[in-house]
Order: sequence, then structure tokens, then C-alpha cells
Amino acid sequence: MGKSTHLSAVVAHLQARGITAVSTREPGGTPLGEAIRGLLLSRDFPPMHGDTELLLMFAARAEHLRHFILPALDAGTWVVSDRFTDATYAYQGGGRGIPVERIAALEDWVQGAVRPDLTILLDADVATGLARAGKRGEADRFEQEAVDFFERVRAVYHERVNRSPTRYAVVDAGGDLARVRADLLARIDDLLAHPVSGTP
Repeated sequence: MGKSTHLSAVVAHLQARGITAVSTREPGGTPLGEAIRGLLLSRDFPPMHGDTELLLMFAARAEHLRHFILPALDAGTWVVSDRFTDATYAYQGGGRGIPVERIAALEDWVQGAVRPDLTILLDADVATGLARAGKRGEADRFEQEAVDFFERVRAVYHERVNRSPTRYAVVDAGGDLARVRADLLARIDDLLAHPVSGTP
């Protein structure tokens, strides 16, 4: 059971409670976004400069917001995304060492005031995460990175959780998958019971 399965479970959980919801992913979510995703994950471009990677991420996100996320939100639909800007801070900021200020400037430009109501971090130690990725087949460009890259990524996620604990929920993804799903859906129920500003 991978992230896409968990994503489908969240959407079904919301729909069962009368909430219109859709799932999407980043990078991707639109035809152009998916094309950019192909460039970002391709092993044909292993020496891609960090700035290029960052700008491609936000180019895909700009399309995603204008053509998918914002229209859905305007229609009263909940959007459940596999990754969003927190992943950019973690991978391009922590992993690549790009200054936080540069990412924040792009975030403000591309997203305006749009921020997630809740970010759920499916957290597992790096060894477990890499082992699971290895079972999915040939590694993509990111999955080929060294262990210390992913340690930096994970550290940034935890830094962001510690700075804004009310906007994040951390789920231990290292154990039994049924328990992971139950914990994940419990966090969604918490959001429904205690909505943040802007959540219907």
C-alpha cells in the first residue's frame, strides 16, 4: 500500500462524510505538470542544477494551481495532494541546500495566500523509506540520491512540523500498513472536528 492508496482512502473517507474531494499529486496534476514531472524524475538529467529543479517545481505548481487546485477550491471541493510546497522546502531546501528565502519568495509569487489547511507527514526512517522505494522498481532521479540527502530532507520536514505544529500531523509510516491508514484517517477526523480557518 503506497501513498497513492492512502490518498484514495482519504478521498473516500471524506466523500463518505458528504464532502466533495479530489486527489492530485505534485509535481504533476495537469498535462503540462505531468510533462514537467517526467523531466524532474528522469534519470537522463542527473546533473540538473538545483535552481533549475526548483524553478521547474514551481512552474508545475503554477499550472497546477491555476488549472486544477484553485478551480476545485472555488467550487467548494477539497483538494488532497500527494506533496505540495512543504516537499519543496524539504527536497530543494534541505536536500539541495537552496536558501529558504529563495523558496519562500517563489511560494509567495506563485501561490499568493494559498496554503494547505493540514499537511500530513507520513514519517519513516530513511532506511525504511529507501527499502520501500527499491521494491517499486527502477529508481528515479531523486531515489538515486545518497542517504545523507534523505536525512536532510527528513530533518527539514521535522523542523517545519516543530515550527507550526497545528498545521501538521505526523503519522508513523514505519509500521503495519493498516495501522498507518487508521492513524491517517483519524487525523482527517481531527481536522473535521476542529476545522482551521478557511476549512468548510
